[in-house]
Amino acid sequence: MKTRSIRRIHAAQQEDIADLTTWRALPTSQVDMIDPFLFLNHHGPQVYAPRNHGLPFGPHPHRGFETVTFILDGDIAHRDSGGHESVIRPDGIQWMTAGRGLVHSETSSAEFMRDGGPLEILQLWINLPARLKMTTPRYVGLQADALPMFDADGGKARIQLASGSWDGHRGPIETLIDVTVMTLRMQATAVLTLPVAAERNVFFYVVRGVVRVNGSQVERRHLVEFDNNGEGLEIRAEQDALVLLCHALPLGEPVVSYGPFVMNTREEIQQAVHDYQAGLFTA
Repeated sequence: MKTRSIRRIHAAQQEDIADLTTWRALPTSQVDMIDPFLFLNHHGPQVYAPRNHGLPFGPHPHRGFETVTFILDGDIAHRDSGGHESVIRPDGIQWMTAGRGLVHSETSSAEFMRDGGPLEILQLWINLPARLKMTTPRYVGLQADALPMFDADGGKARIQLASGSWDGHRGPIETLIDVTVMTLRMQATAVLTLPVAAERNVFFYVVRGVVRVNGSQVERRHLVEFDNNGEGLEIRAEQDALVLLCHALPLGEPVVSYGPFVMNTREEIQQAVHDYQAGLFTA
């Protein structure tokens, strides 16, 4: 199995939001997107004091894509205009399909704001093709015990699979496009070899620790951009590490974005703004 070559390794850029430590891995001045992956914010790690204000993401709209949120520490209280509501805790995932339009808020639970504690969260945006941009919104919130975890390399690595497939296993989230989303928890010296078809784009972000992937060292808070010239990823953990690994076929469509709206044309963006202002973002 031929391993992919690495085009470039990109450092996340610090862009704090109020008192929330935030590292933007995508887009940055170096890389705009890895089709269909549009955006990744890495919040934390940090510790909130008791009697804090929690996460600052009050009600805001989205249209045309999906958000996948990984709660590594702390929690997120989700509420949206489609009537979905949940509090997801450590190692859980939220998968929201904005589709034709949702307004949602992502705040902290009353318990977290009262007691404080550690917080670390990743949020990934995945684009939808033109044919699905106006699909019916939906939301799935899964706690850690609903997400399968598989051992590899004699138990030195653990793979948490959210969607797609790995080694005959399937993740619990049924996706609108063929996208595999997983996290890799690796002890130092662990080795994983993962096949990914050459035509699929890989999203590879090191959250914690240091790994060597396809021969190149990658430190925490770095995104790897691969060429589509091989079928394999060989990952060696040089320290205990956590990696976000996703892959999908590129959509190959025009992308026009304006804040929380991601469409194919400027006219569609104007329509999204109009519809939001007219109060039409209800499931």
